[in-house]
Amino acid sequence: MTQTHRLIPFLMGLLVLLPMSPLVNPADLPAGFDYADKHIPRLMTELKYFSSANFVGRPIDGYRANRAILTLPAIEALAEVQKELNAFGLGVKIYDAYRPQRSVDHFIRWSTDETATDTQPSYYPNVPKSELFALEYLARQSSHSRGSTVDLTLVDLGTGKELDMGSAFDLFDPVSWPAAAALASEQRAHRLLLSVVMRQHGFKPYPKEWWHFTLANEPFPATYFDFPVE
Repeated sequence: MTQTHRLIPFLMGLLVLLPMSPLVNPADLPAGFDYADKHIPRLMTELKYFSSANFVGRPIDGYRANRAILTLPAIEALAEVQKELNAFGLGVKIYDAYRPQRSVDHFIRWSTDETATDTQPSYYPNVPKSELFALEYLARQSSHSRGSTVDLTLVDLGTGKELDMGSAFDLFDPVSWPAAAALASEQRAHRLLLSVVMRQHGFKPYPKEWWHFTLANEPFPATYFDFPVE
């Protein structure tokens, strides 16, 4: 018997004696919530508010990880969307999902800072930031905080590239409205495809953002959560 073989029973004995560490969730999620990527194969996630690539220009309060959290019914419905799109070589990329109320409060503070306009050319070139709430591009209580709203786009699974939707995420402008007239036929077709598939699986669109969908039968229609994304 080699020395390695002699060590095996000894090592196995140590494993029995050592205390087992329980598996712990990286975040203590409320009942009814989970991470979307645990249930949706080939899901791409790029949470814009976890990075500086957003209209505020810095990471947003409450975003501590690049993981999309949603209610279980929203995840189940989105999994069906992904399954249907995968059959055509497409998938979804999530820009935002559950959003803590503290993140919305960060948006509110930013909106009152008249000196913070560095991102205006890219995100709100034709709208004063003081009017973003009145024009309903932003809300003081967001449907995202209820856990069943998702911002997303279409991607080509073969290349991983986003499809051309005619405007960037969080461009607060009429060109981002789903029915915007100033679109190429391909861009209009991509928006229509996303909208049709999402609506077929129980989501309702938002008339000012092509990327924004809320589960019609959401489980927490009047509850705004504030646990962090981590």
